Amino acid sequence: MNKSSAQTVLQTMKDDLVRRLGAIGADLSAALEKDSEERATQVENDEVLREMQAEGHDQIAAIDAAIGRLNDGTYGKCVKCHNRIGKERLTAVPYTPFCIDCAKSFR
Repeated sequence: MNKSSAQTVLQTMKDDLVRRLGAIGADLSAALEKDSEERATQVENDEVLREMQAEGHDQIAAIDAAIGRLNDGTYGKCVKCHNRIGKERLTAVPYTPFCIDCAKSFR
């Protein structure tokens, strides 16, 4: 993936996440229902939304880091072993900082 297409893919992913996080934020700011049963369901749903929100923020940070690597010329190189990250892996996870071998070591 060349720099221009990687930039486009990463920015599109980030824009989509920002849009989804905005919708999650709107849902989380909604007033709680008066009915206790409905309120309990809403509280449970809010817990899931908060987890999704945290994951979204983490993913945006990873995308921003990948954009930084694009700008400094290190995109596509593993930050741990400095070997090239496979094209298939970058296609699947364009913001990954690790080659497949180093990623396996974190499991």
